[in-house]
Amino acid sequence: MLPNEPDRSAGEPAPGYGIPPTPLIPPPPTRRLPVLPLAIALVAVLAGSALFMSGYTMGRQMALEPGTPPTESDTFEPFWDTYRTITQRYAGGDVDESALVEGAIRGMIEALGDPYSSYLTSQEYRDSLQGISGQFEGIGAEIATEGSDGTQGCARLGPDCRLVIVSPLDGSPAEKAGLLPGDYVLAADGVPFTDLTVDGARDRIRGPRGSVVELTVQRGSDPPFMLEITRDVIQQREVRSELLDGDIGYVRLAGFSDASAQQLEEEVQKHLDAGSTQLILDLRGNPGGYVTAARDVASEFIADGVLFWEEDAKGGQLETRSVAGGIATDPAIELVCLIDQGSASASEIVAGALKDNERATLVGQTTFGKGTVQQWQELPGEGGAFRLTVARWLTPNKTWIHDAGIEPDIAVTVPQDLPAGEDPVLDRAVEVLGGTSVLEGLRTAA
Repeated sequence: MLPNEPDRSAGEPAPGYGIPPTPLIPPPPTRRLPVLPLAIALVAVLAGSALFMSGYTMGRQMALEPGTPPTESDTFEPFWDTYRTITQRYAGGDVDESALVEGAIRGMIEALGDPYSSYLTSQEYRDSLQGISGQFEGIGAEIATEGSDGTQGCARLGPDCRLVIVSPLDGSPAEKAGLLPGDYVLAADGVPFTDLTVDGARDRIRGPRGSVVELTVQRGSDPPFMLEITRDVIQQREVRSELLDGDIGYVRLAGFSDASAQQLEEEVQKHLDAGSTQLILDLRGNPGGYVTAARDVASEFIADGVLFWEEDAKGGQLETRSVAGGIATDPAIELVCLIDQGSASASEIVAGALKDNERATLVGQTTFGKGTVQQWQELPGEGGAFRLTVARWLTPNKTWIHDAGIEPDIAVTVPQDLPAGEDPVLDRAVEVLGGTSVLEGLRTAA
């Protein structure tokens, strides 16, 4: 838990460390505070145009004195001179004062030269938080691609690669409309998915709550039929679980949303109840999520110990320790954690905690390397928000992994032209635990 994290009652959003995943199932909340700015502490990763957040604390309001402090009046005099001159004398057209303020704030943040500090407009800010709550708007069905030979994981949809329903989520619009596992979805609103990836098809099926999507569905060898489904807000399920050869429990975590820690606990408990004493936690491609989820996930495997440290601008350090009650903390339960370059932020917090506490063997590739903490401050009205680097986070051994990442205990090279269905990292992890396995292709949800 971050030092400024407030107590939270049931139903309030959880604080977090984190990002919009491409989930096994996925996204959005929005919230605005009227007068005082909302401050959110986070670790964020920018990759292209995607915003990967690794943790923020919601709910804390910062009491800031409005206006220019008397001691800084000389410093701000050029700013106010420029602002007044523009608003009073600019003759090129109407002046949007809000745009001027947004531009000034953006310029201040950009002047820091810090890629992790930034200003966002109100809409950009709302969009950036998509996915972190573990909710999204769609039909609520786990989907995958399936080749003409029946294997999952083909790259682009077409004659030899179809979109298949793996499972409608319990209580979802997809389930209520009658969509069944094994159904093929050929088109959305009359437009085929030709040449789209599974993510592209997912985005076509999703849409605002209350809107209707018409799917062209084929069931077995029957002729295609039309199925209208009214979209709703869906709680994402970010955990995928399998039982591998040798009774090895495999759990893949796609993000760290408000619900993911509980979902992971449920799946781990199933493996333990079935007698598994060997577990694989897969964090590959997991860009992060809520810090409380990261803390709770690590606590499932670490009975007592430091999970990470936060170091502020003045060098002060505060530890976050594991939460009592983890279900797989017994050292007799062997644990392997899979990581790669896509494991970032909250994933690195968990991986670092497992490694430094000697609770798991890390297998795979060096992680992304994001070791700074940012704080979101939402501005009044429609002023948007800015994100500012305010601290570093360190592993339990006080290692700063920024730009370096966390190295695996066992490194595995993955060929760029890896054939579909092969997974050398998972195979190596299974070898460590003494078994063999092949997993299906990844799934997502619409």
